[in-house]
Amino acid sequence: MAKPNYSFEKRQRELAKRKKKEEKVAEKNARKSTGGGQPNDNFAAPADNGAPSDADGGTPAEGQPQI
Repeated sequence: MAKPNYSFEKRQRELAKRKKKEEKVAEKNARKSTGGGQPNDNFAAPADNGAPSDADGGTPAEGQPQI
């Protein structure tokens, strides 16, 4: 029976790890260069529908009576 070549198997595992790590780095760099991927819908800017908001003065200032 043949003796197992553990150093060859270890070298193959190390090469596979290195290749996987390089692919991850390349994917990360590609995402970074394209603008970060897809936007998250939860944090999208609200649409301006013409209704006043707090920033537009839609609510009375403190100390003024509400009508």
